[in-house]
Amino acid sequence: MLEASQSEGINEAPSEKEGGVEKWRKAVGLFLAPALALAVYLMDLPSLSPKAHILAAVLSWTVVWWVCEPIPLAMTALFGSVLCVVFGVADAKTVFAPYADPIIYLFLGSFMLAEAMAIHGLDKRFAYGIMSIRSVGDSSSRILFTFGFICAFLSMWISNTAATAMMFPIALGIVCALADICFKNTGKQMDPRKMRFGTGMMLMTAYAASAGGIATPVGTPPNLIGIAMIERFCGVRIAFFHWMSFALPLLLLLFILLCLLIYLLHKPEVASIEGGRAFVAEQRAKLGKWTRGQKNALICFLVTVTLWLIPGFLAVLYGNTSSIAVSYSKMMPEGVAALIGASLLFLLPVDWKSRTFTLSWRQATQIDWGTLLLFGGGITLGSLMFETKLAEVVGTNLLRITGATSMWGITFSAIFIAIFVSETSSNTASANMVIPVMIALAQAAGVNPVPPAIGATLGASWGFMMPVSTPPNAIVYGSGLVPITAMLRAGIFFDILGGVMIWGCLYFLLPLVGLS
Repeated sequence: MLEASQSEGINEAPSEKEGGVEKWRKAVGLFLAPALALAVYLMDLPSLSPKAHILAAVLSWTVVWWVCEPIPLAMTALFGSVLCVVFGVADAKTVFAPYADPIIYLFLGSFMLAEAMAIHGLDKRFAYGIMSIRSVGDSSSRILFTFGFICAFLSMWISNTAATAMMFPIALGIVCALADICFKNTGKQMDPRKMRFGTGMMLMTAYAASAGGIATPVGTPPNLIGIAMIERFCGVRIAFFHWMSFALPLLLLLFILLCLLIYLLHKPEVASIEGGRAFVAEQRAKLGKWTRGQKNALICFLVTVTLWLIPGFLAVLYGNTSSIAVSYSKMMPEGVAALIGASLLFLLPVDWKSRTFTLSWRQATQIDWGTLLLFGGGITLGSLMFETKLAEVVGTNLLRITGATSMWGITFSAIFIAIFVSETSSNTASANMVIPVMIALAQAAGVNPVPPAIGATLGASWGFMMPVSTPPNAIVYGSGLVPITAMLRAGIFFDILGGVMIWGCLYFLLPLVGLS
């Protein structure tokens, strides 16, 4: 089962056989998007510049197609970019430049690493190793919890994207391994792409990685942006462990919420698998000794992980603004680190005599190129929203609608405005746009701007609804195990419930640590 699943390409699109609801959704979306875009374009929106007005119409079209999927998501991203050029939002060079953004190369390198791990069976070795841990046992729910905990912990010290890229192939291996166990015990063959556990595992990987980043200043870029702006505009310095004093307890509560949400929405097909531990031991024995390909893939994987981890250690030891930390970050951004690991795959030989290396170019071309295009389009639209001030106008109007004037009222609005903006633009762009607006509004209202700024900072990392909302979402969507409707449903719940929990925790925790 596992071999079949991987040979067929588990990262392909879901099955072509769709029910009436899916066909209806796609048909409606196909015609609704241009109609909605035309309606937005014809609206009288004096607060928007001409380019921002056109972008709002293009964004309406693109989002509807992303939700309804009448054409592949990657082509929707490209089409949205084309519309921006055709209707003069920006020139072609500006619009298509984000498709070569360094984060795209982080995807490229990590996907090649994942492909090599799958080809040589390293993902199976990792998967069965995790499943053989005594505390995990044969419980599918404990497997889900343990894996999510690992993802969240890793993303405290490296970016959520790097953590997801690191754990993604292992998650795929676990899903396929569970399908194997189900087949062994029931005799019923299960397609990993149709398993509730598969969808839950992918969402847990992405969501736990994104949530874990809030716990430390170096966990995700918005944290550093927020801390810098708070110090510059509010005169309040938040030290590394000062941030953790409220963010770490918040993460623990949010992780519990995430586990409950994923379990309830995507309850595993089997709760306890009799003989599962024995089966895992049997499969580990079948793997035999480590092959040269597995050793090479592991070396490339560990080199990349080490390069990803070094900035966090430098920040802890010397500070975020130290010359050594800044120099290393410039010299070795995450995308470059991923490409170094990927390049080693083509240099480390499996058989030198036949000039066979760990990964061939033919094998490398099997990665999910559509996800690279999808996220490139997302970066493009997010950048244009920021440059045309569309995001700022939307955020300000939303705040005006809420009518919030108190410190905690503005904080509540800041969290959800940042969440809303982060669904259609990168978390970095969302933080850069929303945080200064919230600080200015709080100061104008005569209240402490620090809690609203922190709320906006955390909200900027809390977009979970769309594949383009955050890089981890795009990575797991590329697996083919996560239907867009499943991501939307789980994302809406986690956006709303998580946003409320963030506000509640800040309300109680910030006074305790002297930040309100």
